[in-house]
Amino acid sequence: MGVGVLKTYRELLPVTEATPMITLGEGDTPLVKSNRLAAELGCPELYFKLEGCNPTGSFKDRGMVVAIAKALEEGSRAIMCASTGNTSASAAAFGAYSGLPALVIIPRGEVAMGKLAQAMAYGAKIIMVNGNFDAALELVRSFTTKHEVTLVNSVNPYRLEGQKTAAFEIVDSLGDAPDYLFIPVGNAGNITAYWRGFQEYHQLGRSKTLPRMMGFQAEGAAPIVRGEPVSNPQTIASAIRIGNPASWKGALEARDGSGGAIDMVSDDEILEGYRLLASQEGIFCEPASAASFAGLIKLHKKGLDLSDRRVVCVFTGTGLKDPDLAVTSVAPQTIVVEPTLEAVEAVALS
Repeated sequence: MGVGVLKTYRELLPVTEATPMITLGEGDTPLVKSNRLAAELGCPELYFKLEGCNPTGSFKDRGMVVAIAKALEEGSRAIMCASTGNTSASAAAFGAYSGLPALVIIPRGEVAMGKLAQAMAYGAKIIMVNGNFDAALELVRSFTTKHEVTLVNSVNPYRLEGQKTAAFEIVDSLGDAPDYLFIPVGNAGNITAYWRGFQEYHQLGRSKTLPRMMGFQAEGAAPIVRGEPVSNPQTIASAIRIGNPASWKGALEARDGSGGAIDMVSDDEILEGYRLLASQEGIFCEPASAASFAGLIKLHKKGLDLSDRRVVCVFTGTGLKDPDLAVTSVAPQTIVVEPTLEAVEAVALS
């Protein structure tokens, strides 16, 4: 039985005796060793951190459980977030579990159906705005300043505190930090949180080394790479379709402090990684997650030597978050035949 993030890492989180130890079973996600693709990349140790195995299918649950627990401790009456999908699903689920009404502002037409369905099922009040994520977040900031409602986006400091626990788990599993940590970058809270987690474990002596943090944005939504906000970000990877990241400064600190990089990958590169992971490793992640692996492929092609390196790619959400893309982006595998053994044999054995 999963005890959850709050109990597992209690001494490293900002909790008190008054903090309710709530959990939906978040955290303790698998770290799976690559079975086939590592050889093609010349990497003897390649691992995939499957954050899609969290209760609502994404890494957001790690931070949300801490944010909601603190909101309950402080007597909050409701929670609110802006979202491209995963945050809304997580906030709505933990809100339902804790009896806190959840208000969600999403950019109209920019949220994958799997994520919208989750928020609806969990009973959130969903407000669609004619604008992008950045506009939605600005509205949430304004609303929560004026009303007694807790903001649970990653600008809430408790969110990043929970998300850093994924770095703890990687070190706990491997016995030390990896050489490289490849991770998607959207609002940039996750790369900020992972770097914090690795640093804290290192300072405690639980790891001997620190990883190079390798963050990847989508080419059409790459404000950090370009050095300026993107007013109309565009990418198939809706979870990282963000033009002005809230944790921009934290991402730069992670990059510079670790000797890493923040780069970008095209939608075609993301889709290539997405298909390879599913067909060669049996891992079905959402498109934004595949940005981390696409980044690894890109740097390998550019000559990055991985022959004696231990590498972890973070996959932030399950592919079921965006089922429509899976159906439209993969070559059709279905064949209709008559219900006879001969018809099946003709197709199956051809």
